[in-house]
Amino acid sequence: MATSVSNVRSETLRTLPDDNVRQILWRFAERYDLQMLVQSAREVARGPVARLVAEGQRANHDWTDKKAELLDAFDQSGITAVFMDPEQGGYIAGPKNLALALIAFELAWVDAGAATCSLAGCLALAPIHERGTPEQRAHYMALAVPPAPGEDRVAWRGAFCLTEPIPYVGVDTGMLSGKLRVSKWKKGDDPLLQVEKRGRFITNMGFANFVTAAVDSGDPRIKGSCMVIIEEGDPGVYDRGTPTRKLVHQLSSTCDPIFNVFVPASRIVGGYTVKDGIIIPNYSHSEVIEAVFKRTRVTVALMTSAKLLSAVEPVIRYQRGRFRGSEQAKPGSLRYEMGIQQRQDALHRLAGLWAIGEAGASLGFAAARLYDELDPLEREKASILSGKDIHGGKTELKFFREVNKSAMEVVRQENSGQTNSACYTDLKADPLVQFALKDAVANVLCPAAKLWNTGTGSNAMREALSLMGGYGITEDCPGFLAYKWMDSQLEATYEGPEAVQRRNLSVTMTSELFLAQFRQWILEMREVAGKRPGTGACSIATAMQLWLWTYQHLQSATDADGGALYQSARQGVTFPLADALCWLLAARQFILDVVELETKGPEHPVLAEGLPGTLSFFTDLCHIQAARSAGEVGRICAELVFGYNRHPAWDEEGYKGCYRSDELDSLEGLIPGISSCASDVVGEDGSHPVKAGPCASCKGLEGFQRIRTKLDGCLTGAQLAKDRAAEAIAKVMIPEALDYPR
Repeated sequence: MATSVSNVRSETLRTLPDDNVRQILWRFAERYDLQMLVQSAREVARGPVARLVAEGQRANHDWTDKKAELLDAFDQSGITAVFMDPEQGGYIAGPKNLALALIAFELAWVDAGAATCSLAGCLALAPIHERGTPEQRAHYMALAVPPAPGEDRVAWRGAFCLTEPIPYVGVDTGMLSGKLRVSKWKKGDDPLLQVEKRGRFITNMGFANFVTAAVDSGDPRIKGSCMVIIEEGDPGVYDRGTPTRKLVHQLSSTCDPIFNVFVPASRIVGGYTVKDGIIIPNYSHSEVIEAVFKRTRVTVALMTSAKLLSAVEPVIRYQRGRFRGSEQAKPGSLRYEMGIQQRQDALHRLAGLWAIGEAGASLGFAAARLYDELDPLEREKASILSGKDIHGGKTELKFFREVNKSAMEVVRQENSGQTNSACYTDLKADPLVQFALKDAVANVLCPAAKLWNTGTGSNAMREALSLMGGYGITEDCPGFLAYKWMDSQLEATYEGPEAVQRRNLSVTMTSELFLAQFRQWILEMREVAGKRPGTGACSIATAMQLWLWTYQHLQSATDADGGALYQSARQGVTFPLADALCWLLAARQFILDVVELETKGPEHPVLAEGLPGTLSFFTDLCHIQAARSAGEVGRICAELVFGYNRHPAWDEEGYKGCYRSDELDSLEGLIPGISSCASDVVGEDGSHPVKAGPCASCKGLEGFQRIRTKLDGCLTGAQLAKDRAAEAIAKVMIPEALDYPR
């Protein structure tokens, strides 16, 4: 019988994916500036950074002169200036989300501490960039740009100070112990403010010249919270504090600083107004960090994915050479050439980890690209609302109700094929509608990438380490895998631990505008499956359908005691459903990236020859990841749908759903064979089958069971794809040695 996907493919992966493949997958094949940036970041990562790790600089938590050489390397390579616009001394115009994501990926490929050291400087500037006044942006961005040749100045370094010292550390970004008070305020002058702040785990603090710190009002003349800029030369105490005794990310400086300084009120990020003698910051600290974190979380997510993909080559090399040198492994023998890869388990496990790494990278870079599209729309939105005298709060929410209706109409017309109408053209061209559509998706992709990449990625890194045997936990492990595994544990807590991301998702994924686009994605995956059945897109489409059915069911379902299920307090419901969504988003984006490679790859002169084998391998990886994702979604959704019902017991209530033995005897004459269909039969003496109770009723859940059964069938061929991927890994050519350290 003919099948849609053949078990045998003539072409397979020849070499590990190179830059030409990655540029197409992650959509920067047309961006020469980003390609050069990647090369610059890679030179720093596999040169100075790798040497520091190899020389043992991770063995201490102090910021040393050797580690400080990284800052010069960042400056000279152009990494430092990426965050700035050309008029501020930078060299990349427009949004920088994808550029920063690529830098983080390249640096974390070798060491995440170095990546954090680089990104923390951008994080310090981000509040000023996103919400600062024009004067603040021009001043601090220019100071942070490395000096040009012949320019006599030193570049400023920044730190971002949000978290508080124990016992407050990490409890809630809304809880601040730092205080802001009015010190002097002469009529007609800018008020002088006293800033008191103690920080915890503050990156770059060992050398920062300025700090953007979150503080709360400690004075009735100041309303609410804000972020304020502190400079090293300000009067008062600017104490960098003691270095944090961390076990990870040692190539970044982390301290617990103490500040008690006096600054002019013009340092309030975003400015302020005065009303009735009260200073009112234009932005609260939470409004500032919301704008910042929804972008910077994506770069952290990609750091973990970079680690996982960087583990592939060292693991292959270790597995193949595992038995070389023993008397039993003679050159030319299978044992000598293949080592552990003679056996399927090692190859299958590596294929699964590789698929997770690719899916995480796809999800993270998709989120970064989306923010590049969203940033100019957000600025245009702010300009339009300002012209209408709408400045946030309930007024903006009310205004956007109508905008969201228009956005929903766009989705409806796209689904019904009415895209040629004038109404659709007008709505689609509206920048506010475009913003609403993209923002609804970005609000989901950002926490999803951070949650899934760092959570699932760190678990997969432990698995990758285990594939190296005892070698994996040694200091000289190729690829620094033990360090990367430990570092990934910290990344899972950066910018909000996993619970924060799940909480965020449990709110944003309920947006009707997101769900409308999610339904479009189901159809999109069906179309992909029709043309490329080997990708596993059909599995993802069905799993998405199952997730949506479960979400809608939980909106109205109750537990055995009548309590509502989907509500903020029921994190045992909302959080697992958020986890399930992340698996779907990552697998879907990986599939779309492979479709992009298939579409654009033939146009690339360098890729043309080996492209069929690369596509074949990536298609199998997609199928592996789709099956794993579908399995996770099926398990989570089944637990939520059935798990809150009380199991029937052998009591009077439970007996109501059972046949009595005498009833069956009388019915047998009318319906021959009915006895064989009855699962629970109670005897005349009350005897019953030996089990917990009668089988649970599935009344009202037939739709779920139907989709779940279909989902199980969609897994057909997944293990064959894993076999093919394993065979490809066993044959792929790898370099003689890692290209770092050097």
